[in-house]
Amino acid sequence: DWMTPERSYPGAFRFPKLTTIAMVESRIERGDKIETERRSYISSRILPAEAFADAVRSHWAIENNLHWTLDMTFKEDLSRLRVGHGAKNMAIVRHFALNMVRQMHDKRSIKRRRKRASWDPQYLLQILGPLRC
Repeated sequence: DWMTPERSYPGAFRFPKLTTIAMVESRIERGDKIETERRSYISSRILPAEAFADAVRSHWAIENNLHWTLDMTFKEDLSRLRVGHGAKNMAIVRHFALNMVRQMHDKRSIKRRRKRASWDPQYLLQILGPLRC
């Protein structure tokens, strides 16, 4: 019943080009505790199971590598910007800053590099250095 909308003509599909429905069940073991999570996906492409699994993994790789880093380093999820262009503008600024901090090749974590840049003007100048465009 979730596939047929009530606002259209009888028998119309909500997703007319839907070809794949899939569910992924993940299991996380932490010590004695086991957590199971199910996520559902839809797609307009016909995907064999292997290609579907690759697409899901690549999506989560982006989530884990970029969005997680932005949230841990810049507390992006706590941002209260919701309306107008502010949210998009700040996302661009955060991405720009993250890329600059990542270019520093030292043994500090990204979070520690950012913190040091706020305390040490010389380190900040090293990060800002000759901008590579």
